[in-house]
Amino acid sequence: MDAAGPQVCDDMSVEVALSVMAAARTGRLVVCDQDGQCTGLVTQAELTTVRDSSAYTDRVRLRDILGDHLGDHGTFTSPMVDEQGSALGILALSG
Repeated sequence: MDAAGPQVCDDMSVEVALSVMAAARTGRLVVCDQDGQCTGLVTQAELTTVRDSSAYTDRVRLRDILGDHLGDHGTFTSPMVDEQGSALGILALSG
């Protein structure tokens, strides 16, 4: 695990991602594509909201919900990556 948090693949289901979070005792995951490049960040609150939605199915993958980086309490969050796409940390801006 690095400073930004556990890294998972974007084809992971929401339920599995929530299980990974619980096992790692963290509230966020860095999401990477098939090439290992960081593509986003998801929080437990975001995943719980998606899972509890009436539109949720077990076919929803993390890549399906990326793009909405407005996290809890109106805070924008995004992973900071190096030239190889490895997570270095998390940028959080509140507005």
